[in-house]
Amino acid sequence: MKQVRPKKNLGQHFLTDLNIAKRIADTVDEPFAELPVLEVGPGMGVMTQYLVEKPRPLKVVEIDRESVAWLQEHFPRLQDQIIGGDFLRMDLREVFDGKPFVLTGNYPYDISSQIFFHMLDFKDLIPCCTGMIQHEVALRIASQPGTKQYGILSVMIQAWYDVEYLFTVEPGVFNPPPKVQSAVIRMTRNSVTDLGCDEQLFRRVVKAVFNQRRKMLRVSLRQLFNGDHPASPSFFENPMMTRRPEQLSIPEFVSLTNLVAEQLSVGSA
Repeated sequence: MKQVRPKKNLGQHFLTDLNIAKRIADTVDEPFAELPVLEVGPGMGVMTQYLVEKPRPLKVVEIDRESVAWLQEHFPRLQDQIIGGDFLRMDLREVFDGKPFVLTGNYPYDISSQIFFHMLDFKDLIPCCTGMIQHEVALRIASQPGTKQYGILSVMIQAWYDVEYLFTVEPGVFNPPPKVQSAVIRMTRNSVTDLGCDEQLFRRVVKAVFNQRRKMLRVSLRQLFNGDHPASPSFFENPMMTRRPEQLSIPEFVSLTNLVAEQLSVGSA
């Protein structure tokens, strides 16, 4: 079977450097070396060849039918462990019968954020996520308050995971070479089991204020209220309302979410 041609519509950039492929595969070894592994977007298996040798269960999910056929031919040990489908549509509770697992992959750049939001929906099943993404996205995920990169991904992921920026990967080790640098990161579940606020409202608040990140909170938060249930004047007089979203830590976003929740409950009473 001839090699798979990278497809632009799927955002495929096949890694060709075996040393880097092995380094990425080895990121799953800490700190949960005993857990099963799910690899997203294996392509022609450049990482899979190293993952399959590890003494732990492995499954791969690939949306490209041509790549699925390649994997079936070249990885007979994975015949029943190759999932042909869209990771973003999967119920991850069904992958390993509800058991925790490590997530990894050379993630398609154009949907990496969606992949991590899907991961967050199943965070109690995924104590660790590693892999390669666009350098710029990796910086956003790992950035701290007060920086330009700090945003929705930073807050949403760091609320539940400790983030490590592991190493940078140059464009020349891919076919075709992307126009940007790549980076490998590891996200490990922190000790938080309860944010201390409504999680769905937390997401709404974070997205609302960062979608207008140049504006003060007293402006960007108005979209969460409507004419029938406006927020009280005292709500917008809170000193926090003169700040911009990139200035808030995660605990402050939790406090802000609770303030918004109080106003919404009063408005609906």
